[in-house]
Amino acid sequence: MTEVATATATMIKELSPEEERVLIRDIAITAEANTKEGDSFFLITQKWWQHWIDYVNQEQQPNNHNNNNNEGSSSLSGNSDSPGLNILKRPSGIDNSDLISDGPSEDLNPDSGVEIHDTLLEGRDYVLLPQQVWNQLYTWYGGGPTLSRTVINSGISQTEFAVEVYPLRLLLLVTPKGDRSTIRISKKETIGELHRRACAVFYLNLEQVCIWDYYGHRKHALMNDMDKTLDDANIQMDQDILVEVLNNVNGTALGGGISFPDNGFADKEATSVLLEPSKSSLSIAGGLSANKIASRGYSAEHLQNQTLSYPGKELDNSYGNCGVITRGASGGLTGLLNLGNTCFMNSAIQCLVHTPEFARYFREDYHQEINWQNPLGMVGELALAFGELLRKLWAPGRTPVAPLPFKAKLARFAPQFNGYSQHDSQELLAFLLDGLHEDLNRVKHKPYINSRDAVGLPDEDVADEYWANHIARNDSIIVDVCQGQYKSTLVCPVCNKVSVTFDPFMYLSLPLQFTTTRTMTITVFNCDGSALPSTCTVTVPKQGRHRDLIQALSNACSLKQTEEFKLVEIRNHLIHRFLDDSFISLSTIKDDDHLAACKIQKSAKGNVLLQLIHRRQEQETSDAQRWKPFGTPLVSSLSCDDVITSGDIQTIVQTMLTPLLKEGIEYSDNSDPSTLGVAKDTSDHSSGEVDTSRASTSISKKVLPKLPLQLVDESNTCIDLSVGDEKAVNLSAALPIVVYLDWSSKLLEKYNINYLENLPEVFKYGPITKKARTEPLSLYTCLEAFLREEPLVPEDMWYCPQCKEQRQASKKLDLWRLPEVLVIHLKRFSYSRSIKHKLETFVNFPIHDFDLTNYVADKRSSQSQLYELYALTNHFGGMGSGHYTAHIKLLDENRWYNFDDSHISPINEDDVKSAAAYVLFYRRVKSDTSASDAAGSRTVRNKTSYEH
Repeated sequence: MTEVATATATMIKELSPEEERVLIRDIAITAEANTKEGDSFFLITQKWWQHWIDYVNQEQQPNNHNNNNNEGSSSLSGNSDSPGLNILKRPSGIDNSDLISDGPSEDLNPDSGVEIHDTLLEGRDYVLLPQQVWNQLYTWYGGGPTLSRTVINSGISQTEFAVEVYPLRLLLLVTPKGDRSTIRISKKETIGELHRRACAVFYLNLEQVCIWDYYGHRKHALMNDMDKTLDDANIQMDQDILVEVLNNVNGTALGGGISFPDNGFADKEATSVLLEPSKSSLSIAGGLSANKIASRGYSAEHLQNQTLSYPGKELDNSYGNCGVITRGASGGLTGLLNLGNTCFMNSAIQCLVHTPEFARYFREDYHQEINWQNPLGMVGELALAFGELLRKLWAPGRTPVAPLPFKAKLARFAPQFNGYSQHDSQELLAFLLDGLHEDLNRVKHKPYINSRDAVGLPDEDVADEYWANHIARNDSIIVDVCQGQYKSTLVCPVCNKVSVTFDPFMYLSLPLQFTTTRTMTITVFNCDGSALPSTCTVTVPKQGRHRDLIQALSNACSLKQTEEFKLVEIRNHLIHRFLDDSFISLSTIKDDDHLAACKIQKSAKGNVLLQLIHRRQEQETSDAQRWKPFGTPLVSSLSCDDVITSGDIQTIVQTMLTPLLKEGIEYSDNSDPSTLGVAKDTSDHSSGEVDTSRASTSISKKVLPKLPLQLVDESNTCIDLSVGDEKAVNLSAALPIVVYLDWSSKLLEKYNINYLENLPEVFKYGPITKKARTEPLSLYTCLEAFLREEPLVPEDMWYCPQCKEQRQASKKLDLWRLPEVLVIHLKRFSYSRSIKHKLETFVNFPIHDFDLTNYVADKRSSQSQLYELYALTNHFGGMGSGHYTAHIKLLDENRWYNFDDSHISPINEDDVKSAAAYVLFYRRVKSDTSASDAAGSRTVRNKTSYEH
């Protein structure tokens, strides 16, 4: 039901926006400092909250008049007398209706309260406010409905606070009656409270029932410890609870049970919004130290700075419906919601979840293998979180899952993955495999093993010893499935000392052959009016800097010593940025960017840049038009040492546009011809920046049309430059000069403006990519490059035990023992000067019959080493702005699917291969005798260790 505003709200004296902001700030600071377990926080819709934030901060908005952006240009439109001025209205009553589920869940007990949508995210859909803040806002605005949530203890030590936004939703099933009811209950409530709630719902006596953990419709545990919390009992969201009636009214024992059908309920996370002390930011005007609790929803950044920071860019389009109807299916087709740039995590998780060995292991009872005391592990929490997430993803008939609890555990033990930034999927995968191994390591007390020299012994014996020593300290499902062994040979270049070790590996990181250069297309504008604009394509180092691009462009255009290029990036017909820092990496320029190079005379001291922005009228409504930017802005230079007049700027702009004048048009003007822009010497004011002599010759000293120019000065005042040629213009040497040219339909007829439009991209993908696909790089070639002998890099010198010196030894790797699941990482990201670059090389990897027999150095087994691809992650786009997906083959169906966060869709096997492939997952192809051979290959002969 929806609450309505009370009459009190209208009777309260209305405060100013600033008074409201300060009052809420003070209340929030006090509330945060005194928050304790059991306090109430209230959900409020993000839309209303953002409206209020904008409303109370409008008096503090900075003056953006000097910004060269769309807002700056639109403020000069004829329809706006006060550019940038926009008074926000006071918000109406609080309306939380968009948070409320359309209807109650089936069988939901009426006492459970108002149900909210299951996929809400803090910061995107709602914010959390302390009770005192909510009470004050409600007094002012009224509205509703009221959505109260409780503060609970959280974390390993139970000393952190969290708001339980989604209490547990449990389906109570009564046997033998077959009655059912759904209730909401906090995970911090006790089993005793669950007993009382169940008895109240079904009108039973406490001594008449016993309650079972009925997860997956199996009796897991009798819940008879009345003081134990549901959280400690590992009760999960949307799971079944069996209420077993022991005696009827006559006292007769009721035996047997009842089979309940699959409830088909959507599996939602029991999410708590963690309130992290380190991120407290309620000091709206500064001065608040770290407190026990802070909610991102009402942080000071919101109250003070008006701009709300969302967790990540990927929230858009992240919550689409799953592309495959999974109700009644065999499972494995459940997506993961994108929490904000978590596609890197989702893709890696789906590949691990769909590894058959892991799917079987974590769906069975693996708890006895958890190593609770391993100092290198995560006290079992990572394994439990992953196992629970895997069970949810394999449950049939489930909607996409929000992996919030798993991400919270991940961030706790791997702070590098905290927040909502994009990360490397392979780095996460490496941490996850290692963390799961340590949590599930069957070796509770790792023995100390004394290494000794293995000189003169057969490789087979040494390899087995190394493997035995490794297993003695590391024995888990991860080792069973994913770990192999390679032989590492080092040779000293001076004394030829040979050192051999046999080391375990979890995955193979294979290098890619790639081009070291890239082509870039830039449009060159001659601002002295000497030539028409032209495109220029140059080749530059792929890991180069801006200075390399300028140099290549200067060589291609035969730039004179007295000239220079001003390189700019164009977005939305405005100058987005000047590329004037010669040390910035070229990787910051994307292939779909648009660049222009304006050739001008070298700037002298005291010169400023003039930006010419083109505008034309566009129909906005049936009776209103508006000037909007179009075409490509141009750049010129002029001196501020002397007085600059309107006529000087007219001449500079006319000169820049002279190559665009159409031939055969007679120009006339009613004004004095001497003021109509006949080419003249401007050396007095432009210091030779614009040479108009050639331009004037090219048009035979025709009378140039007067241009409707408007200049925006430093006080954001528009100056009409089409009148008063001798009128002086006040310019600031510290700011660029922005001049708008408003093109009328009559003026457009006199110029070839098509040269200003259709600016090409830096690199346009076309037939070149198809040609690259005809001769792809083979995965075998990458493997051979990985195994090839090569010298160590100088930063990784080897200490030769014979020379007693650091040597740049040669290193050779060989595969010795292959795992059941072989993970191959394609090294698409390279590093140069601490900058990451992506390689777009297409790798032709086999889907079937990946034969590694000839690459295994251990020849004791005659079996073929064949592998089959069953999963891979993909990375699309560039660094920091890319997107991860996964292609996974459901082995039971023998069909491939694309896992794109929450969206899942079937794909053809031919579509599995692409240049985006990043991490490949291969399974060993089983043969009749492979099992026995595999077992034999794991047999070791003794426990002796050898020294490298």
